[in-house]
Amino acid sequence: MPGNRRNKVTKYPRSLNINIGMIIFAVILVYVIICVFIYFNSKHIVGYEVMEGSLSTDNIYEGIALRDEEVVKSKLAGYVNYFATEGRRVAVGNLVYTVDESGQLLDELKAQGTNDVTLSDDDLSELRSQVVDFSSGFQPAQFSSVYDFKTSMTGTVQKLANASILKNIQSLNGGSKSQSINYCNAEDTGIVVYSTDGFEQTKLENLTSAMFDDSKYAKTQLVNNALVSVGDPVYKLSTNETWSVAIKTDAKKAKELTDLGYIKVRFLKNQDESWAAVTSYTNNAGETFVDLTFTNSMLTFATDRYLNIELITEDQKGLKIPNSAIVKKNFFIVPKEYVTTGQDNKTGVMRDTYTEDGKETTEFVQTQIYNETDTEYYLDDSTLRAGDILIKPESTEKYTISKQDSLIGVYNINKGYADFKQINILYQNNEYSIVQSNTQYGLNVYDYIVLDTSTVNENELIYE
Repeated sequence: MPGNRRNKVTKYPRSLNINIGMIIFAVILVYVIICVFIYFNSKHIVGYEVMEGSLSTDNIYEGIALRDEEVVKSKLAGYVNYFATEGRRVAVGNLVYTVDESGQLLDELKAQGTNDVTLSDDDLSELRSQVVDFSSGFQPAQFSSVYDFKTSMTGTVQKLANASILKNIQSLNGGSKSQSINYCNAEDTGIVVYSTDGFEQTKLENLTSAMFDDSKYAKTQLVNNALVSVGDPVYKLSTNETWSVAIKTDAKKAKELTDLGYIKVRFLKNQDESWAAVTSYTNNAGETFVDLTFTNSMLTFATDRYLNIELITEDQKGLKIPNSAIVKKNFFIVPKEYVTTGQDNKTGVMRDTYTEDGKETTEFVQTQIYNETDTEYYLDDSTLRAGDILIKPESTEKYTISKQDSLIGVYNINKGYADFKQINILYQNNEYSIVQSNTQYGLNVYDYIVLDTSTVNENELIYE
């Protein structure tokens, strides 16, 4: 019956609708995959444009100041008070300090109402200068220097105050000097320093590498109103304007500097520059030190033992190239009289050879000249072989190729292939070299060279 008929659904296979867009997409996808595969499986040759430049050498050192220093010791016991300004020159007979045997000097001054002190503009200027010097040289890793600065500032303030108080000492005891106060004058001319550090007698020959570790440096600050005994240090006197800064270096660098004789030095503390005479010394342990001797500036750095300095040498100028571009290549060396020119003025040699039937003949072999001396040419070894016999033009003389030598150079790619060019290195550091420009067989500015010689072979075509 019609009502009992079941609806029958027939499924037909679905067809793949391929259109032009899918075809184009598939082609592009395949092309991209092939390009990526080729990229990761091919050598990548990167060019570098040669430019003029210079290299500044890393010539910053921390040195030790060496001076003719005399530590003056007290001949009396008591409380010391300083009146000469630190870092200033004193002459023979100038008052440097007093020794108060009773310890009652300040009490007497207070009783007289003369303890109030007013600092002059020069005094304040000295304090400001001391603060600026400390601030410019402060390093957080050496925080202990803050305490030395505090002690030094305290001593400076007290010395400046004492200079004012000194005017009032004469009024004590009705204008006569107090019998307990001893005036101590300088016995020699020099620069006064109120600290000791054990380096006072150190000479170049006594230096060791351990002395250059400033983290272990200890300085004893001599302060006002301190109680001293007979024989205790009370101040230091630098007696000679000639002084030096010693630096530690290797033997090669020491020779370079001593060969100069004199060198300009920049003090990083204040950027002052001065010329120094250069000498060197190597101790029994094989440690080499360079001594830079000055005839001025000692007064400026009289209180400093460690100084950061920069050696100013002439910057090497020329063509600046990366060291990764430098390669060494072997060449045959041939007397100049065996090199001639062929067709189209191409350079080459006449090589002795034999025909198939055994007859001796000559052939012209084109080759490139890469360098020359007064009597010889450096020829490419890709077209010649050791043992080849060359014929001298217009002569029967022969020369057997055997002599070889190597040249330092780079691969020039101006013509689309790797062409060796000799270089003359003027200066070199870890990353770059400065080479001479406009040489006969070398580079010129704006030439293109291979950045990394490990990625290319000589005469290989360069695809960019």
